[in-house]
Amino acid sequence: MQAPQPQILIADDHVLFAEALRLLLEKSYRVVDIVGDGRALLTAAARLKPDVIVVDIGMPLLNGLDAAQQIRQQLPQVKIVFLTMQHNPNLAAAALELGSVGFVLKDSAGSELLKAIEEVLGGKSYLTPKLRSDDWVTMKRRARQFSKELSPRQRDVVQMYAEGRPAKEIAYHLNLSQKTVEFHKRHIMEAFNLQSNAELVLFALKQGLIALDATPTTKKNPA
Repeated sequence: MQAPQPQILIADDHVLFAEALRLLLEKSYRVVDIVGDGRALLTAAARLKPDVIVVDIGMPLLNGLDAAQQIRQQLPQVKIVFLTMQHNPNLAAAALELGSVGFVLKDSAGSELLKAIEEVLGGKSYLTPKLRSDDWVTMKRRARQFSKELSPRQRDVVQMYAEGRPAKEIAYHLNLSQKTVEFHKRHIMEAFNLQSNAELVLFALKQGLIALDATPTTKKNPA
């Protein structure tokens, strides 16, 4: 009897790109769903328990890296392959801190993504050769540089503010009071010497929390 095809969940907010991924991956795997934001990814992963998640890092509401960290805590057996437009070794190092994962750039060939999936299914990591460094001993330092010591909740708040979401909407998604959200924002602005919302957006970009084309997309509005 032939072994069942590994199940793959795709997470990407660019619909055309996600559908192209589906066509590519369905030649070898079973694509169980496509989701368009990081919080929908958490829900779908818990429900579907896929073998592999192919996730864009620049996801709205919750970026792919933070979503993957949460999924790994609940479903440690799930394999992760990250996709990104950012040629950022610090971001790659932070991703590889999660263990056996794949890290592929969106301008890579489809064959490289397929290779990354094959590697992670075999329990190995895959890092695109376009970012391979001669000295990955510095990986821990790179990962710390990426995180900048923001707490997970602070990262959520920074990302959503940088996406242009109002405090009321952020509070709704994070199940917090609006005052708590505003307190987090003030604390972050003071701690990192950010003087304006524009500087907050640039900070989020440098942190890899949002993509260059990030726009607020909400399927469900707070009351």
